[in-house]
Amino acid sequence: MDLLSLRGHVARREPGYVEELRAMVGVDCGSFTPEGVNEIADRCVARFRAAGWEVERRVHEPAEGEAQLGDLVIGRLRGDGGPDVLLVGHTDTVFEVGTAAARPYEERDGIASGPSVSDMKGGLLAGFVAVEALLDAGFRSFGTITYVCNPDEEIGSPFSGPVIAGLAPGHDAALVLECARANGDVVSARKGVSDVTAVFHGLAAHAGVEPEKGRHAVLAAARATVAAQALHGRWPGVSVNVGIVRGGTRSNVVPDRAELSIDLRAPSGDLQDEAEAALRSALADAAASVDGVTLEVRADGWHRPMEKTDASARLVALAVEAAGELGFDLHDAATGGASDGNTTSAAGTPTLDGLGPVGGGAHGPDEWLDLRSVVPRTTLLAGLIARLAS
Repeated sequence: MDLLSLRGHVARREPGYVEELRAMVGVDCGSFTPEGVNEIADRCVARFRAAGWEVERRVHEPAEGEAQLGDLVIGRLRGDGGPDVLLVGHTDTVFEVGTAAARPYEERDGIASGPSVSDMKGGLLAGFVAVEALLDAGFRSFGTITYVCNPDEEIGSPFSGPVIAGLAPGHDAALVLECARANGDVVSARKGVSDVTAVFHGLAAHAGVEPEKGRHAVLAAARATVAAQALHGRWPGVSVNVGIVRGGTRSNVVPDRAELSIDLRAPSGDLQDEAEAALRSALADAAASVDGVTLEVRADGWHRPMEKTDASARLVALAVEAAGELGFDLHDAATGGASDGNTTSAAGTPTLDGLGPVGGGAHGPDEWLDLRSVVPRTTLLAGLIARLAS
């Protein structure tokens, strides 16, 4: 397929893209704001139906004690035969209700700003426009394009993750629409993440009258914090961060409970397993060092690494070739943050991430999207889908 011709189809849809981006950024849709997430889901459903996709919408049914999440939307487009492609974007953000009003969408010198403009409403929309441009060009040389609009990526995809993991093996490639890095790089590797909670149980006692009867949970947690942080950097690319420490009730009470929240990241599955085993051992040793203290360890979230494989390297090569035809250089990079690309990669599906427009400042007050990158990057995405067929 001639990519310069395809770029023309994308360019004709650019004004509508910007108009819809402005509307989406104006919706508060934090992961725990299901009404807002579902408003974005409504827009995705309407877009799917207008282009002839089959639409499946799954309502989250929380277990007792769980928060209500937004709906998961899956679009399927049947082609004339060829590769099966999985697209993944998310409809939730990290921002609280009121953020959209406090920091509304703005444009200045070709740069759009506003909450979630790049993470990831810009990428979410790019997925729709890329496929619509392919249809405009008469391209149907694919088996099925499946597009998952995930409502809970920002909290680790507890609802949608198993669905994505189940869908991924039935596809020849997974293309994840997080924004490109600020320098334009796409993402070919992401670290695995282990979120570990360690709870130390001791025994309360009066700190002045009979402290010897107490079992000091905070002391055990303090020793565990030092031991856990000592693992940071022990292996290449492995990070360990004790991010939250909680414990005790009053200064005159020997604390009977303490809790640590720990983030562990590793670039490969082997290193993740080794580092997590070492962390658990360090936590157990710290608990055992204080008489009478017991330990409870929970794995609250887990992503396997998205490792660059021979198959994903071929996706990078296709993307680099397409970018060259479109007149710009493209490079791939590894990053420490996780995404749904970790899930598709762990399922064995060749995966490339960072295929949205160029942006940065995610999760913060200065989040931005380069509107000048929308047409070339969306054309790149469309061209990559087309190149998979050849």
